[in-house]
Amino acid sequence: MSIDQILTMPDDVKPPLSREKILAVAMNMADEQGLQGLSMRKLADELGVKAMSLYNHVKNKDDLIDGLVEKVVAEIPIPDISKPWKAELANRGMKAHQVLMRHPWASVPLVSRANVGPNMMSYVNATLGCLIEAGFSPALADHAWNAMDNYIYGFTLQSLNFPFKEGEYQQVAQQYLPSLPKAQWPYLYALSEKVAMGEHDGVNHFEFGFEFILDGLEGLLNRTLNSE
Repeated sequence: MSIDQILTMPDDVKPPLSREKILAVAMNMADEQGLQGLSMRKLADELGVKAMSLYNHVKNKDDLIDGLVEKVVAEIPIPDISKPWKAELANRGMKAHQVLMRHPWASVPLVSRANVGPNMMSYVNATLGCLIEAGFSPALADHAWNAMDNYIYGFTLQSLNFPFKEGEYQQVAQQYLPSLPKAQWPYLYALSEKVAMGEHDGVNHFEFGFEFILDGLEGLLNRTLNSE
């Protein structure tokens, strides 16, 4: 049963208020309005309850956001430590990016809060496990994990905030090209010209950069193992 179906049910048959129900409605609100549009009062109005009744299930807005982050992390597949590390972490990276694009508000609290819920801990533990079981030292695994996540969050935030949509790149390049001094910036001009002519789409693909990171980590691992 969807949260919309629950909310439209008569009061006498609605399931009782719960943390999970609160988080489900809050997730919908955050996805539509961002965290700035989410308040305890607005959430209570959406649920059709008094604001104070929410505090029987969530301590405050910080606790609410922590719960939402946990729900987002639960959507990302946990890497399987028993399988080849590179393929597992490639899948982890791609799925994480896709999940964060579905929840545009989520990247910032993921990088700016101490997220220590069980879903996050399992996710991080499995990521480290893939690396350590492959032969990375704990210290190198830590650096590798952070390098991957820095790319995931950075790429996602840029994708969400870039001023042009992918389908607009050619038109923007065509408008921009006449004002670009070719003699001063010849390489930038050449690239912009390719986009304007439709010979290059100008689109950055997540997999391209993430494969660089994984290939670099694989080379580092091989050099480390060969030096032992």
